[in-house]
Amino acid sequence: MYLGTQVAARDDDDYRVWAQLGVNHISADPPGPPSSWILDDLERHRDHVESFGLVLDMIQLPLPSQPIEKATYPDILLAGPDRDRQIDAVCRMIENCAKAGIPAVKYNLNLIGIPRTELERGRGGSLNEAFRWDKTDQQAAPGLAGLLPEDENWERIDYFLERVVPVAESNRVRLACHPHDPYTPPGYRGVTRVLGTVEGLKKFVLMRESPYHGLNFCQGSIGEMLDNPREEIDDIIRWFGSRGKIFNLHFRNIRGGKLSFMETFPEEGDMDMVRSLKVYQEVGYRYMVMPDHVPRIDGRDPTGVAFAFCYGYIAALLEAFGADTTKIA
Repeated sequence: MYLGTQVAARDDDDYRVWAQLGVNHISADPPGPPSSWILDDLERHRDHVESFGLVLDMIQLPLPSQPIEKATYPDILLAGPDRDRQIDAVCRMIENCAKAGIPAVKYNLNLIGIPRTELERGRGGSLNEAFRWDKTDQQAAPGLAGLLPEDENWERIDYFLERVVPVAESNRVRLACHPHDPYTPPGYRGVTRVLGTVEGLKKFVLMRESPYHGLNFCQGSIGEMLDNPREEIDDIIRWFGSRGKIFNLHFRNIRGGKLSFMETFPEEGDMDMVRSLKVYQEVGYRYMVMPDHVPRIDGRDPTGVAFAFCYGYIAALLEAFGADTTKIA
């Protein structure tokens, strides 16, 4: 396992900074709308990334974490009339990734986005994302997704996987799906989010089973599903890791748990991140370890500084465990 990032580069200076910090592996998308990407765009983007001494490990399929109202290919999740054409476009993108030498893609199967309540104060006055069910509009009206019960949600997911997983397997491109963030009770905003529980994620990775079908394993999001994240998380890592179902790792922490939590810097939350990283090593995890959702801090470059802190924290842990923190290719 090795240090990575999925932060979008603001300009070429960010690529230079990552190279200077030893963040040599990245998930980064080509310029322009995803629906316009062709093989030439992916190859040109890969060459640009590599010109800074970096490796393009992954891109995001046009199935992001945004609400379905902002989706590039909404019919995939809405089972709309253009669903098959949109799935075919995703399959072509996977094939082009293989041709461009990009070994993995990440994606979301998300309909209502990432629900959060108001920001809360964290260490030293930082502003941190939080979710408190008792502060949520629990009767919020459904959005574009309408009413979506559990069985129908699974049917739509299986329809997608049945067509996409064989393409990923034949092209040897890993499909890394992000969990739903956070867990919400069944029927919230009309949708029962089946990838918002550990049991749902287990069912998901065993559907259309393939060594190229797994998770963008967000430890923070999975902690948000648990009553006691500190005590429960390591066995969950073992279950997915021992089956080879973790293809990317969002290494972030929270304070709290199911339906009531605040995001934190990695070393100040409730989960023992040192212990967890040992478990990832034990199960043979061998891809990027990256920060995600950092608190908002003060200063001239708050995002850059907050992420730089997390890169250093992860790099130090990896070095302490004897991992190759700056692996290239």
